Amino acid sequence: MNSKYLGLIIGLFLMVLNVNGQQVLSEKKQADIIDNILSDRFNNLLPDLMDRTEIDMWILISREYNEDPVLRTMLPATWLNARRRTIIVFYRNKAEDKIDKLAVARYNFGDNIISAWDKEKEPNQWKRLIQIIEERDPSTIGLNYSTHFNIADGLDKTDHDEFMMNLPDQYKSKVTSAEKLAIAWIETRTQYEMVLYDQLVDITHDIIEEAFSEKVITAGVTTTTDVEWWMRQKVTQLGLKTWFHPSVDVQRSNEVMGNHLYAFSDRPEDMVIMPGDLLHCDFGITYLRLNTDCQEMAYVLKPNETAPPSFLVDALKKGNQLQDIFTSNFESGKTGNEILSASLSQAKAQGLKPSIYTHPLGSYGHSSGPTIGLWDSQQGVPGAGDYPLFPNTVYAIELNTTVYLEQWQRDIRIMLEEAGFYGESGFRYVNGRQTKLFTIPRLKQHQGN
Repeated sequence: MNSKYLGLIIGLFLMVLNVNGQQVLSEKKQADIIDNILSDRFNNLLPDLMDRTEIDMWILISREYNEDPVLRTMLPATWLNARRRTIIVFYRNKAEDKIDKLAVARYNFGDNIISAWDKEKEPNQWKRLIQIIEERDPSTIGLNYSTHFNIADGLDKTDHDEFMMNLPDQYKSKVTSAEKLAIAWIETRTQYEMVLYDQLVDITHDIIEEAFSEKVITAGVTTTTDVEWWMRQKVTQLGLKTWFHPSVDVQRSNEVMGNHLYAFSDRPEDMVIMPGDLLHCDFGITYLRLNTDCQEMAYVLKPNETAPPSFLVDALKKGNQLQDIFTSNFESGKTGNEILSASLSQAKAQGLKPSIYTHPLGSYGHSSGPTIGLWDSQQGVPGAGDYPLFPNTVYAIELNTTVYLEQWQRDIRIMLEEAGFYGESGFRYVNGRQTKLFTIPRLKQHQGN
């Protein structure tokens, strides 16, 4: 990374250190940062990704309101959609260590991708694209189609058919899926983005901490639905967005544990929160074109209680134990299915009852990269689970372990989810993880690392 972007990182880092975790940047500042990120990614990251995946020409084609999910992540900050038919061409000349970034469109694609189509000279957009291809004579032409990765499957049938119809015969054998390149672009995070990610997760933690407090919850009055909508409203008030509706659910001593769907879609609505309840939330935000996804837990104190009961404290420790087992298996080149299998085996050998369903996180909430289990596919995930782990990627470390509580005469689930970064130096949590239950009411508690 050059000194310009290093300076931006340092400046932003100092700014973050001196503001409240929930202070959100102005729209103008956000736009500046988004465009700086894009410039850094196009000029410093993309050439390496194209070399790694052995694609020297990458063509993305989209029409307005039907954007390729990959192209959507490349839009300039002031563009909310593609315009008309937008065609982007990246050409990598490895011998000269150059990358051409061209838009076969009527407009410049922001400051980073310059228009290469003069409609007065060549009225036909497809013919101009073919001219660009013939001028560079690529070895491979990558298009965004994929069987197992939806985000890498953004080329629609009409654009595919028209492209192939106009492409000269001598180039048709060079067309290949850009699946690996599209995934790499989506999943890889830069140093600059990781400075931002810490703030994103910190904001997420702050909102959960406030939601799971006496500021929001009054036992015997407040419902789970009240808390969900409070979180949604808080996001809006802060000028943020969320990529899914928050969920809050309850486990208590006099009820039988539901199935995995209970916490996400089958839970009763408007459950009144009572003393002695174990609360769980699933919550994430979208900010600066990055996403978070977090699940944490809280306990509602009974009269005369000053801390959660020891059996719940011990249960949370089992959740942290499963996290440690799981993330210790992160290793470059291992597939999602290999990491899943090894982690489940080790956890069971240590007496846990685990379930792991971790997904890539970043430009999208459920992003592209190795899927490491699904809640209903604990034997592995064909296709997406066979993709290998690469460094400089972020994951929602999402899992649970079932714990039998003698005191409640029932099983409970400790359900946790935290953003984790896998880099050249191994795994770390982006902004810590929950190691203590929130208590309601409580004095402000510090989140453990």
